Amino acid sequence: MNNGWAVRCERLVKRYGDLVAVNGLSFAVPRGECFGLLGPNGAGKTTTIEVLEGLLAPDDGLVELLGLTWASHERELRQRLGIQLQETQLSEKLTVRETLRLFRSFYTRGPSVDDLLARVDLTSKDASWVGKLSGGQKQRLSVACALAGDPDLLFLDEPTTGLDPQSRRQLWDLLRAYQAGGGTILLTTHYMDEAQLLCDRVAIVDRGRVIAIDTPAALIAAHGAPRVVAPEGSLEDVFVALTGRHLREE
Repeated sequence: MNNGWAVRCERLVKRYGDLVAVNGLSFAVPRGECFGLLGPNGAGKTTTIEVLEGLLAPDDGLVELLGLTWASHERELRQRLGIQLQETQLSEKLTVRETLRLFRSFYTRGPSVDDLLARVDLTSKDASWVGKLSGGQKQRLSVACALAGDPDLLFLDEPTTGLDPQSRRQLWDLLRAYQAGGGTILLTTHYMDEAQLLCDRVAIVDRGRVIAIDTPAALIAAHGAPRVVAPEGSLEDVFVALTGRHLREE
């Protein structure tokens, strides 16, 4: 096993009856990188993430996280991963502090509740009911829950969907600080500007396969025409050029 990889995924396959949701997908993420997994609806991103997170068993292929496998190291992996789901459901009848205390109790290591509150700028809301938080505050709280075990690898599934610009930038700063501390991020997002800004590399997935993988700058240089969003090209131009302009259903 190469311990330099935070994620190694080779020839991954996942079927649902006759539907092949993931069809021989491969990529690897070195430790310390922010890696974006991008694709239109139905491309296989969510299924891939759920396999990586140990929520689904693959039908074929290899998955290693931090040099470990779910089959042999499930308990250790649960302690070393942080997971923020697209729609994390937190109890609205708990306070912010109670919520973080609960999540912190799941892990053998990690920052204090006060440190988590400060990290996501929710110290002043520690006694507030979760149900009374704004959308941006709830998203920051869900990320704080994912950080409660001081994870080596953080999964984020569309973490800024529906947030206003200020809330998005607060989360971006939080993620940059986590990465600066040595953490690895695997991010899915439909916001191409977000991926272009945060990600060291991105993989574009369509029909269950990786169709392009590189740094945002390299992908823009290779596939960015026509330059619709910005004169110099953008990751959104690359995305549309590679996956097409037709709409996809969920």
